[in-house]
Amino acid sequence: TERRRAGLIMGPRTRFALWLGLLCALVIALFGAVGLALWVDLDVAQREALRSMLQARVMLGVLIAVLLPFVLGGLLQMWLSAYPAAALRLAEEVRLIHGVNPQHRAALAGAPEMRQLARAINDFAQAHAALRGDVDARIEEANARLAQERNRLAALMSELAQSVLVCNAEARILLYNARATQLLRSDESGLSGSPVGLGRSIFGLLDKALIVHALDKIRLRIEQRNADLVAHFVAARAGRLLRAQMAPVLDQRGEVGGFVLMLEDITRAVETGSRRDFLLQQLTEGTRASLANIRAAAETVQRYPDMEAERRQRFTEVIRDEAEKLSVRLDESLAGHAETLRPQWPLEDMLATDLVVALQRSFAATLGVTARHEGADEPLWVSVDSYSLVQALTHVMRRLTQTFGVTEVALRLTAERRLVRLSLRWRGPSLDPAQLHEWEEQPFGMAGDGQAPTLREVLERHGSEAWCQTDRASGDNLLSLQLLTSRPERVPATPEAAQSRPVYYDFDLFNQPGQRPELDERALAELACTVFDTETTGLSPSDGDEIISIGAVRIVNGRLLKQECFDQLVNPRRAVRKEAQQVHGISAQMLADQPGIEQVLPVFHRFAEDTVLVAHNAAFDMRFLQLKEAQTGVRFVQPVLDTLLLSALAHPGHPDAEHQLERIAARLGVHVIGRHTALGDAIVTGEVFLKLVPLLAERGIRTLKQAREASRKTLYAKVDY
Repeated sequence: TERRRAGLIMGPRTRFALWLGLLCALVIALFGAVGLALWVDLDVAQREALRSMLQARVMLGVLIAVLLPFVLGGLLQMWLSAYPAAALRLAEEVRLIHGVNPQHRAALAGAPEMRQLARAINDFAQAHAALRGDVDARIEEANARLAQERNRLAALMSELAQSVLVCNAEARILLYNARATQLLRSDESGLSGSPVGLGRSIFGLLDKALIVHALDKIRLRIEQRNADLVAHFVAARAGRLLRAQMAPVLDQRGEVGGFVLMLEDITRAVETGSRRDFLLQQLTEGTRASLANIRAAAETVQRYPDMEAERRQRFTEVIRDEAEKLSVRLDESLAGHAETLRPQWPLEDMLATDLVVALQRSFAATLGVTARHEGADEPLWVSVDSYSLVQALTHVMRRLTQTFGVTEVALRLTAERRLVRLSLRWRGPSLDPAQLHEWEEQPFGMAGDGQAPTLREVLERHGSEAWCQTDRASGDNLLSLQLLTSRPERVPATPEAAQSRPVYYDFDLFNQPGQRPELDERALAELACTVFDTETTGLSPSDGDEIISIGAVRIVNGRLLKQECFDQLVNPRRAVRKEAQQVHGISAQMLADQPGIEQVLPVFHRFAEDTVLVAHNAAFDMRFLQLKEAQTGVRFVQPVLDTLLLSALAHPGHPDAEHQLERIAARLGVHVIGRHTALGDAIVTGEVFLKLVPLLAERGIRTLKQAREASRKTLYAKVDY
């Protein structure tokens, strides 16, 4: 339901009444002047005759006086609709065609001359559209190479395994990839609204003092002409430790115009190191007493070689008991902290079936051995160094072929709790464990540094061991090893944008000034905005109606960033009015499991921070937000722009109904999708706002301050909810 408001301070009816009054006064004054001139020229007898005639026809004069405004009003209406009003509307139509929507055409209305003018304008618009299409095609062709380079950059950033952010000199984000979004997410609540976004301050994500200190170190190295300009620091974020590498982006003068941040989660590595240190400390303190007892007993036996046999036996038992305790303690520590003590080797997450395919190819290409995969293709993930493991098992397969003439082998995967067992099965002679141990110690292949690894070293890297056995049921021989399972990180899917790749960067922001303290003087086209809309249980916020959905999208540097959106249903804890549900289609069942406004509003506040709020009929939505300040402790104090008011400023000649969102969108050539959904209306409103900006500039409204002051002059801004 469109929430309409009153007309302008001086609407069309007011202006018409004013013009009619002036015209009636002018006609009466004209007749009065003519009558006075005739009266002066008459003699006394003629004046008496005229007075008698007028007294006899006084009712005719009254009738003429009553009909005069209607006659003049009709003539005035015909004249206004035929010429001045039609001319003003044509002027608005021309601005619309020229500045915003080239496909728009002027309405054929008014006097014949005005209709002829409208046809000429439409003919000119048609020719102009054709020429403009030709120019746009050439521009598109000229920009194809640039777009290709931008797509390559977007592809590179989206596929990087590391988290990367690029910021300008004011520490506002210019570029980021999906990994950064995942790494810097604020919490696991599931509420929408990512803290990472174009134009946002990096200080809201990482400690400002750390970043400023790193920048100071970089500037000092630049002054000292040091070639190493990369700074390192560690920051905490949402319970995790992040290692950051900062590299400067230098401008033409050699000064820091921005910086690149590469982030890595080191929480697990730090925890592993801490556990290792604790284990070493525990082993040191736990073994000190046993070692002291063993040493004391040994020294006593050595010092008194003629000691009695019984006493010597007691000291020998002390040494044996303490040695056994020490051995048990070491075994328990190694068993409980094997993963901590194992050398850290870079492993990758991969599907176990992909590892089997790699082994099949290696066996066939290197040895001519056929390897078949037995069992179901379960989606088992393992953490492995696939290259070294494939080379090691190929080495074992070569020994089996050379020793026992094995030419065919079966590969089987079996899930065992946190482990995956990989087995090689073959028919023929069995493998002796001693022989397997010998193969484990034999180097194979060549490493990059010239040292050949062994099978045992590869198994130790994986925290695994190999063993051989014979299946009594089938008589087949088995060589098995166990691998650790893993759960690979899932990078959240990137929302699709209109182009082939999502827009995640905007290097024009390098030249943008900070948002403070001169926000009012900022041009409308340069504002960072959050365009939002709400759906509610009804249209009376002061009577208890509640928000049931908030949708928002961001505008940065004159571009609508559809991938940076906020879309969240809200449990109102009250019934949804039937007439409201018929409009937005949100039922009570859809809201039952959703979070309350006290959870959603703080998240939306973080999403909209440091931006100008934009909405259609913003007073309605802002009233709902203001009524929740006491309950949530959240206040929206940033400037607000209303596209309803801005439309009235851009097109003052259009009637009230023409300022509804659908009508404005149709007039400006904006395609409406998802009407009466919070996010859908927010996207439409954002596109309408961007279309209105150049039209407002033609009327001298270019800055935020000018837009706010001009909006305040309309009666639309004076309706209360």
